[in-house]
Amino acid sequence: MAPRPSLGLRARLLLAFALLSVVTAAAVAGGMYVQARTYILERTQNAAVQAMRSRMEALFPLRSATPGPDELDRIAGIMTDGNSRAIAVYHGVHSPIRPAPGHPRPDGNAPIPDSWVIPPQIPGPGAIPNELRRVVAGGVIAWQRVVWQGGPYLIIGAPLLIVERDGTTRVSGIEVYTVRSLRPEQTSIDRLTVRAWLIGGAALVFAVVLALLATRGVLRPVRELGRAARLLGEGELRTRVAVRGSDELADVARTFNDTAAELERHVKQLRAMEADARRFVADVSHELRTPLAALTAVADVLDEEAARLPEPAGRAARLVSQETLNLTRLVNDLIEISRFDAGVATLALNEVDVAELVRATLRVRGWSELVHTELAAAVTARLDPRRVDVIVANLVGNALRHGEPPVSVRLSADPDRITVEVRDHGPGLDEAVLPQVFDRFYKANAARARSQGSGLGLAIARENAHLHRGDLTVTNAPDGGAIFTLRLPRRAHDPDGGPE
Repeated sequence: MAPRPSLGLRARLLLAFALLSVVTAAAVAGGMYVQARTYILERTQNAAVQAMRSRMEALFPLRSATPGPDELDRIAGIMTDGNSRAIAVYHGVHSPIRPAPGHPRPDGNAPIPDSWVIPPQIPGPGAIPNELRRVVAGGVIAWQRVVWQGGPYLIIGAPLLIVERDGTTRVSGIEVYTVRSLRPEQTSIDRLTVRAWLIGGAALVFAVVLALLATRGVLRPVRELGRAARLLGEGELRTRVAVRGSDELADVARTFNDTAAELERHVKQLRAMEADARRFVADVSHELRTPLAALTAVADVLDEEAARLPEPAGRAARLVSQETLNLTRLVNDLIEISRFDAGVATLALNEVDVAELVRATLRVRGWSELVHTELAAAVTARLDPRRVDVIVANLVGNALRHGEPPVSVRLSADPDRITVEVRDHGPGLDEAVLPQVFDRFYKANAARARSQGSGLGLAIARENAHLHRGDLTVTNAPDGGAIFTLRLPRRAHDPDGGPE
């Protein structure tokens, strides 16, 4: 499954700051809005109720316990002020609507349940909620906010009481309703809402700016650590980062510097040990050449006389000759690899026919009849013939020893490169072996007899390919067998002046 894309640290910090600011601003603005709205409406309601009670005092004593339309109109007129309009109701008959100054006044009376022609922007009897009327009819002052024609209104209802001669009170049946527009309060609340949104937007912008500053302060040392880690991985062991402050990032920087210093120390030790080991191998290999030359001469004599010696002595003579040859080959390989390590290996370039070079390699070693060739004609290249011979000999010899026939060599070329493929038809290489097959002294089968090779052949072959600015790779064929592919430039690098 493909990994899901993730946001970078900068984006995550910006998103976190933005979400925090939005949530905080929304919570604060929402709380302020609710409190301000509650305070404004409660203050308006309390003021309206208090004003209504004050005006109701001017109605007593009532002129009639059974008022008619005129008396109801007089009551409504007393209860009306510049901020509200009033309706007086008695047993289903109500006064004409007392509008605020500037509004037209309707005429006529009608029961509350009946339809009523309402002047524009003035709630009429039909706008009074039935629940509010039931509560007021029970002798209680009550109020309710309603929305009429898209506008908010506060309706306050109060019953008029009659005081009996014995001091008791009873409901007269007269109800007074005042209607007050809450548009000014709604406008104030809307302004608070707009201001809350503006404050929230400003807080968001401020949070984003803070997030940018914070991310720059946090990500700068992180980027420095990343750059230093990359340089350290590329071999720049002297890389260090500047330590600023005493926070957690400074601790990380100090830890990185300590780790880099320790790594540099260990690498220096390992390089010194490796250099000593390579120098020792090179020195021993060179020191062995002289006695090996004498041993080789003696082994040649023994090999010639082995056929005339008694069987145990003849077999021993052939064994000595073979082991001397193997030891000579090992010493030569060690000397060759030490040259690569010391950086003194050079190319002796010549213009060669690559196909003829491959045929000569197979012919000299007696492999011409064992190997099938597909060699493109007229392929010339400027190469080091000796080193290419070593590469091809190692690949073909490896295929003959460890693969299965038929073994084939194929040569192809394009204007810039030549390609030589050596293939066998054996079981191929284990997938775990492929990455290590060119390592020094590596053997796919650790139990193999040492006479079958030193484990340096493929390593030397690859070093020779790299010396030509080419490459050597290995893969398994789909139908079985290993394929070693050598790619070399047709104009190899000239040590004296670049490619010619």
